[in-house]
Amino acid sequence: MEHNHRDHYRKGDFIELTISDIAEKDQCFGRLESGAGVLVRGMLAVGDRVSAQVTKVRSGYLEAVMTGLLEPSADRVDPACPAFGICGGCKWMHVGYEAQLRYKQKKVLDALEHIGGFRDIEVRPVLPVEIPWHYRNKVEFSCSSRRYLMPCELETGVLAKPGDFALGFHSPGNFEKVLEIERCYLATDAMNRALSVTRGFALEKKLAPYAVREHSGFLRNLVLRQSRTQDDLMVNIVTSSHDAVLMAEYRDRLLEAMPGQKMTIVNNVTSRRNTVAVGESEYPVYGSGFIEERLCDLRFRISANSFFQTNTLQAEVLYDGIMKMAGLGQDETVYDLYCGTGTITLYLARRCLRSIGLEIVESSIADARENARRNGIGNACFYQADLKDFHTLLGMLDEFGPPSVIVTDPPRAGMHPKALQTMVRLRPEKIVYVCCNPANLARDGKEICAQDYRLDEVQPVDMFPHTSHVETLASFSRTA
Repeated sequence: MEHNHRDHYRKGDFIELTISDIAEKDQCFGRLESGAGVLVRGMLAVGDRVSAQVTKVRSGYLEAVMTGLLEPSADRVDPACPAFGICGGCKWMHVGYEAQLRYKQKKVLDALEHIGGFRDIEVRPVLPVEIPWHYRNKVEFSCSSRRYLMPCELETGVLAKPGDFALGFHSPGNFEKVLEIERCYLATDAMNRALSVTRGFALEKKLAPYAVREHSGFLRNLVLRQSRTQDDLMVNIVTSSHDAVLMAEYRDRLLEAMPGQKMTIVNNVTSRRNTVAVGESEYPVYGSGFIEERLCDLRFRISANSFFQTNTLQAEVLYDGIMKMAGLGQDETVYDLYCGTGTITLYLARRCLRSIGLEIVESSIADARENARRNGIGNACFYQADLKDFHTLLGMLDEFGPPSVIVTDPPRAGMHPKALQTMVRLRPEKIVYVCCNPANLARDGKEICAQDYRLDEVQPVDMFPHTSHVETLASFSRTA
């Protein structure tokens, strides 16, 4: 019988408990000696003994915020970044890497059991990265006229640096303020050097930072990309207008400060009233305007606004896992849903008769076709289609025939219900589902299995160490 905790606890009460599990939305879970379950906000690890203050009393559980760490967990480590706990990017940096992998494996298993209703499903250990630092090939910094002030600055009233300029990351839940970042531990050394040079140049030239509410200011974003295989660095400075003379000075400053670094520089310009770092127009400043990355022996040209996997080395691990689950034969046809610029489609094409990429975005289809041409792959075709409407695929089915295998890599929100129905209506022998949200995998997997399929394999892959995100591969086979 469920107890009504409103009879025993009040908002503002102080409690002590041991954290026993990781929950959603940056919360953890534990139980009081009374048996009451508690969702606790704070940078916590399983095994931490904490004090907390009750913020909400629900009929079935309590919500609380941590007020102190009484006894640290064996999983806890000292975070490397001084901005940890304030920057919202690496919320698991206080947890040892082996423990992170265990947490992520359990997160996938819990979702499949509690949301999907799956029983006796084996979730394999998470495939780790070799080096869980400096793994990102793209980092996006924001510039703001309102710097996020550190707690010590608020307490003393003494600012460590000017409050009207910041180049770094948006503070969690705040679209206006930006936390000044000197060094990102997920970025490469070259990216961090370019960040430092850009900040120095902006302050010296007194470039006006972007003010979101007023929609004013010149400097908006700095987007850095670096090829992990070719070492090319792309510096994309996003501004409200184009100043050719200023950009030439910026170019010279970067080249002088980073001798020997292969580099291209572009200036994206936007007048939109938002913080999205994509320009309406683009001006070349130095070099070709793109970088080249190699992924699984394939070459991909990446422009400033192209989508590409942000962890190059681990993407190869992910794609190898897709290939193993697909089990393609030389006479089979595979459809790749949500193919983007065609990276998975092209990788699969080398092991089958034909590989068909489906995508609704026209520019992505154009990029995918160019990537096929650059890699000399003639058995990969790309088709623009809205997966929500089955009739849009009829021409493709007439031309290429039905698939024996479908690989789907939907956006974080998951597959649209109509798109999922389209997929199962195609009746492939096997479906390989690539998912960055275990809850969506569980919901969509339950629906797939209701359509004469069974869940065979589940393999998580760690693409983003020090965060709660986990990529998961799941294979389904047709039973009727």
